[in-house]
Amino acid sequence: MVKLIGVILMVFFASQAISRDYKVPDFSFNSIDGGKIEFKDFAGKVVLVTNTASKCGFTGQYEGLQKLYEKYETDGLVVLGIPSKDFRQEYSEDQEVKKFCEVNFGITFPMSEITSVIGKDAHPFYKWLAEDFNFKPRWNFNKILIGKTGKIINTFGATVKPTSPRIEEAIIASLKK
Repeated sequence: MVKLIGVILMVFFASQAISRDYKVPDFSFNSIDGGKIEFKDFAGKVVLVTNTASKCGFTGQYEGLQKLYEKYETDGLVVLGIPSKDFRQEYSEDQEVKKFCEVNFGITFPMSEITSVIGKDAHPFYKWLAEDFNFKPRWNFNKILIGKTGKIINTFGATVKPTSPRIEEAIIASLKK
């Protein structure tokens, strides 16, 4: 029974290769720091978008996201954190999220305001992913890797750590293209 649950969880949180050759439209998010985060500003960069939560068992992944950002930012990587309360594990206020991330993980990568990633209230980016790619975050810390041309390269489930070889090798390959 335990093995069966483990297999189910692995499938539930597994990576999903994206085969369509669509480019990400010019979406924008409200920044946790004020202003806008615009996808058009990421043209020619590799972007790792992650829906996050401060009170989740995977919250420690913030550390890996920050490490990736610091390691590859000068090469053209952007890590974009999207805090969400959809799975009921995020603070209620943006400033609580911001303070938690800065104090506990030294986060310097861009983050949006608290944003819905599933359901009827999902942000247009996540609605687009659901409609065009049949991809919906199933939990916190799902990751979407977008290449320099705006093409979605791959998605990774919550159990795939940001610094895992699967993600890091995909980032390196995307940065070289």
